[in-house]
Amino acid sequence: MTHPGDQTGSTPAPPLPPEIHALQTRTVGTLMSSQVLGGVGVASGIAVAALMAAEISGRDDLSGLANTSQVLGGALITIPIAALMAARGRRVGLVTAYLIGTVGAALAITAAVLGSFWLLLLGTALFGASSTANSQARYAAVDLAPPSRRGRHLSFVVWATTIGSVLGPNILGPGQALASSLGIPPLAGAWLFSAAGFLLAALVVSLALRPDPLLTARALADHGTPTGPRVRQRGSMAHGLRVILASPAILLGTLAVTGGHIVMVSVMVMTPIHMAHGHAEVEVIGFVISMHILGMYGLSPVAGYLTDRWGARPVILAGVVIQVTACVLAALSQAGWSLGLLAALFLLGLGWSCTMVAGSGLIAGGSSVQDRASVQGASDLTMGLSAAAAGALAGVVVQYLGYDWLGGLGALVALSLGAYTLTAGRRG
Repeated sequence: MTHPGDQTGSTPAPPLPPEIHALQTRTVGTLMSSQVLGGVGVASGIAVAALMAAEISGRDDLSGLANTSQVLGGALITIPIAALMAARGRRVGLVTAYLIGTVGAALAITAAVLGSFWLLLLGTALFGASSTANSQARYAAVDLAPPSRRGRHLSFVVWATTIGSVLGPNILGPGQALASSLGIPPLAGAWLFSAAGFLLAALVVSLALRPDPLLTARALADHGTPTGPRVRQRGSMAHGLRVILASPAILLGTLAVTGGHIVMVSVMVMTPIHMAHGHAEVEVIGFVISMHILGMYGLSPVAGYLTDRWGARPVILAGVVIQVTACVLAALSQAGWSLGLLAALFLLGLGWSCTMVAGSGLIAGGSSVQDRASVQGASDLTMGLSAAAAGALAGVVVQYLGYDWLGGLGALVALSLGAYTLTAGRRG
């Protein structure tokens, strides 16, 4: 049973005109292709960021700052990217974000060569723009989607990240060999793959995401034809936040993506350090992170289908239950490698997938085309800033209390999201 504002669906929408249906199909295909390439880049860098930070700084309690900087940078870069999308459309915004991410990867390589911790943080902050691109692509996938298919179309683009993201951490070995041949530090090789993936993703979007789906959606909303004058996009980040707070459905969606992301980021960024303390090899660490990313993206079409079928609230609650289970397993795991830790990281990603797909569907479905870029940008800004703070605190928690405490605190955050979702459903 669906609840008001849960998601799409209770009233069937009229079919899309053939030309818009064809454009939507092409748009989703283009975004899926770019997500594969961008996923390689993001996952390669994330897999080594904490290890590189610990190696350069010589302190485990600072290791989480590299991933935190990446998340924080991605959140802050959302502000200009959302404004650019509001003015120029999805294509220009996505290409710009990927190019900024490429610059970040180049700075991270330079930081590894020079042994500069602060340059590494600057590089990872700019690297975060690639996550902004991957995140905003999910909304581009539903600009022209029929409401009854919104969850599935969004989830297809999320799923496409699976291929690149699972491949990324598993090329750490070849990355080290490439770095050795170039005479740079071994961990820096992963960032070379990141830069290549971002450049290729930018090229695909630049050439194939035409006509722009957001600009087309505005024209359709104004005149009912894709060739009419553009609808003016309203608002800034402040306007987007006001819309979020005024809409119970969008607020629930924002809290869902934010809560799920906090839990996922805080536990994930410290897992490589937890494994390294148990003398796990870098290839094994990469395998565990790749299985985590498989959990994040691999079953997202199932989450999208269930969101369209049942509504967002049950899928969010399912994600909460899965993330609590993951956090408990992580808290009970020993340092190093274990099947329990592997299961925990996979489930951590799966729970994130449920909250992300269902929450994003609520955000996309609840905002008008005029408010779309500002609302979605404000939601991603909230999600990113919250997760960045959680990632920074995660390093401190592990340093002074232990990885088991981090798992317990993550479970508490997930349970809080579940409690709010239940009470919001009753109010609805």
